Amino acid sequence: MAASLQLGQSVPDFTLAGGVLEEGSFERRDYTLSAARGRALVLAFYPGDNTAVCTRQLCSYSSGMEIFEGLDAEVWGISPQDVDSHEAFARGHGLRMPLLADPDRATARAFGVAAPGIGVRRAVFLIDAGGVLRWKHVALLGATFQSLDTLAGHLSGIGGA
Repeated sequence: MAASLQLGQSVPDFTLAGGVLEEGSFERRDYTLSAARGRALVLAFYPGDNTAVCTRQLCSYSSGMEIFEGLDAEVWGISPQDVDSHEAFARGHGLRMPLLADPDRATARAFGVAAPGIGVRRAVFLIDAGGVLRWKHVALLGATFQSLDTLAGHLSGIGGA
């Protein structure tokens, strides 16, 4: 596993295919980290679509999208599954954040969260509007996740734009 990013570092740019459920339609496009500058960004790496903990985590974040928006932040979910899997996952649970596909785990490796056996460690990175890492949590086992309240508290400390 690559060394994880350190607080205060600029986050490496990436582009991943993904999509977001909007008004019943799954809108597919590429997502580029540098294009999201100007707002805070929550990157939520998760091991897999339609698994118990991942479903609870992403449903929790999806239900709090207004809180994230009020903090001038976007949320992107990233896992190794393809965009078709993400579409089924988003539709099945009404997920409102973009879900990005990292099938070769190159982005997970760049963030230091690729893991043998499970593929990707459950991890959250909070990036400020300028692209700098301000907070992170990388789970050892991934049986739990960082709550919406925890993330909102840290986001309120870094601000959006």
